[in-house]
Amino acid sequence: MQLTDRLLGIVSSVSILIGIGLGMGGLVRGGSIFIAVGTVGVALKARNSRKFEFYLPLVIAIALFALAVALPRGR
Repeated sequence: MQLTDRLLGIVSSVSILIGIGLGMGGLVRGGSIFIAVGTVGVALKARNSRKFEFYLPLVIAIALFALAVALPRGR
């Protein structure tokens, strides 16, 4: 089953909003993972566009995911 661009956009936006909410709530690691997943969705939505609009969000998502994994536990 292939996702349509509209469904992918909705899921990406919801994921980013959940990530922002988690980050504001103090769960920065979980929030950045949700934002990274949403950003990958935005990049996949723009895969038929120019290369810059596809690769820049993809690189940002990979960097956010790496940052989320590298964050120390703040307990």
